[in-house]
Amino acid sequence: MQGSRLKAGGRAFAHIAQFHPELTALRRDLHAHPELGFEEVYTGKRVVEALKVCGVDEIHQGIGRTGIVAVIRGRSVASGAMVGLRADMDALPLTEHNDFSWKSCKPGLMHGCGHDGHTAMLVGAARYLAQTRNFDGTAVLVFQPGEEGFAGARVMMEDGLFDRFPVQSIYAMHNWPAMKPGTIGINPGPMMAAADRITIEITGRGGHGAHAYQTVDVVLVAAHIITAAQSIVSRNVRPIESAVISLCAMKAGDLGAFSVLPGSATLVGTVRTFDPLVQEMVENRLKDLCNAIALGFGATATVHYERIYPATINTESEALFAGDVAESLVGADHVVRDLEPSMGAEDFSFMLQTKPGAYLRIGQGTGASGSALHNSRYDFNDDILPLGSALHASLIEQSMPLPMP
Repeated sequence: MQGSRLKAGGRAFAHIAQFHPELTALRRDLHAHPELGFEEVYTGKRVVEALKVCGVDEIHQGIGRTGIVAVIRGRSVASGAMVGLRADMDALPLTEHNDFSWKSCKPGLMHGCGHDGHTAMLVGAARYLAQTRNFDGTAVLVFQPGEEGFAGARVMMEDGLFDRFPVQSIYAMHNWPAMKPGTIGINPGPMMAAADRITIEITGRGGHGAHAYQTVDVVLVAAHIITAAQSIVSRNVRPIESAVISLCAMKAGDLGAFSVLPGSATLVGTVRTFDPLVQEMVENRLKDLCNAIALGFGATATVHYERIYPATINTESEALFAGDVAESLVGADHVVRDLEPSMGAEDFSFMLQTKPGAYLRIGQGTGASGSALHNSRYDFNDDILPLGSALHASLIEQSMPLPMP
């Protein structure tokens, strides 16, 4: 069985490598024309054009506003199986500082996370699958908008994605600069953390800095909250569990009014966890701590806790299967099956709450710039396009194999 897997994976890679230059051209065109979540008009147009050239059976637009779904039926559909693949399409509100010819043509927008590459890889898989159809079932290719903070996956699901395309399982991948090109990582369990937004509003009594005793100093209260919040992870979360609390921004007073103590302050930050019980404990503890600290200084504090993305948790059997598929392409020595989870977040988590599936990492290195994701000098590594496309395609072929003759 392993020998047949290796043969199948190599066949897909060799086939896709033939149109590597076209995938590179598409990827760079998307990079030059970045669009934010639910604004992927140009991107969607280019994807639809490419899918028509690929010869897919169906193209569905406008799912989740700007989402696109392509359907490809195998040489046989007797199995009745249906498997999904997902790629994200949106860019970041970030000014690009690269100087190559395909740099962003839109000030303040760039593909700083590689979604242009993810889209191109799924198009490559579509072309291979439509040309070969070496599977028994139906492949559903999901081009998703709005991953970067807009919960596009959830919006597509609310718009009937899985009602219209009832896949038995679904897979996605993300480039990973921390891994070398030619390597693939996965974990049968947590891959990315839940992301929550916290806003802490502190109200006191403003006044003259020279007469601080007449005020309730919200800056002082904020400072104590910032320090004390870190004790939640160190003293309330079990050491074998994971959590991060980061208060990332503070607004209080006027920098031009050096002697005025403001009457209000706002802190904004994020909480990252894997376990829902830890998540709930952190939320409750943070509210109690902020209220108690504010009360001790005669102020009030209100904590707004918003759950943005749940944790991305691979289902075990699908993760093990995806690891086997990865081995068929790059060999066991280049597959990390116990990849350390990231405290970053991903809205593919919504899909994994509904369907079995797995989220993989595909190594791409940091390149000449040495830049990681969400960096103004980041760029996707076009050398890994054939491998990413072949990994997508192989997940379809090996999850829905044709009957033996």
